[in-house]
Amino acid sequence: MKALLALSRAIDALNVRVGKAVTWVTLLVVLVSAGNAVVRKVFGTSSNAWLELQWYMFGAMFLLTAGYTLLQNEHVRVDILSSKLSKRTQIYIEIFGLLFFLMPMAIVIMYLSWPMFMDSYLTNEQSSNSGGLVRWPVKLMIPIGFGLLVLAGISRLIKCFAYLRGQGPDPLARSEAKTAEERLAEEIAREAQEREAALLQQQHNKGA
Repeated sequence: MKALLALSRAIDALNVRVGKAVTWVTLLVVLVSAGNAVVRKVFGTSSNAWLELQWYMFGAMFLLTAGYTLLQNEHVRVDILSSKLSKRTQIYIEIFGLLFFLMPMAIVIMYLSWPMFMDSYLTNEQSSNSGGLVRWPVKLMIPIGFGLLVLAGISRLIKCFAYLRGQGPDPLARSEAKTAEERLAEEIAREAQEREAALLQQQHNKGA
């Protein structure tokens, strides 16, 4: 189990490194998107190459960070029923989902997308749009992204079995740090409470 946990840590380190690197792509997407909009509005022209670059980076943000998202326990979960079960039962459900849903799906997509990439690479496939980009780099992101997701699934399985053997922490535990969505929800609730308090104060002042 020690060797497997070491493998899990190595996989996690890889996904963390890739995930943090790809976060900078978000900034590049914003800059390229804004530049495309300014050029189109101000100069009345556009470039298919720059538009396609924007789409390529947008795809990279989702494909290359799937494993990192799984590592952070940030994939969408519908756990209304499982949350009422014991922790060990939740772990068994997690193992079942990984073995029979996530892993087969990711492996099949990775396997089927590789010949598509190779064909594009060997033929130096170009965009059908005038002035567009070469296609194979964006197609390469598909097997790479799902390959990282497969590795993340393997790491998660190791953590689940380690937890069941009493040799690891809860793999389903989320970081105590609040997500951006949770912080936004709290901010909206706080502003609503402030508006309600201000309205009650105004009504009180009118009554007085």
